[in-house]
Amino acid sequence: MTFVVGENCIKCKHTDCVEVCPVDCFYEGPNFLVIHPDECIDCALCEPECPVNAIFSEDELPEDQQDFLEINAELAEKWPNITEMKDSPEDAEEWDGVANKRDQLIREW
Repeated sequence: MTFVVGENCIKCKHTDCVEVCPVDCFYEGPNFLVIHPDECIDCALCEPECPVNAIFSEDELPEDQQDFLEINAELAEKWPNITEMKDSPEDAEEWDGVANKRDQLIREW
């Protein structure tokens, strides 16, 4: 089992979750974070740290976000590992809760 970063992280990209991860399984893209499914130990420490509720246990991933399991796995293989908290984007609050942000996901640095 793994945890999955979902759609609400797009353009919010808070990194509070990164600070608490004991195995450093987060990877950073230009405007989104992902969790490497093979590295996640299912400790659940990251989920409550996300200020925009964008992290889900694999078995609690909303039906409309099932594709994020594959997105996390794919992008964790491409993006660099992130182990320390960084400042959130200046407009992160404006993007919190915005629906249908998949088209805003930037996959390449």
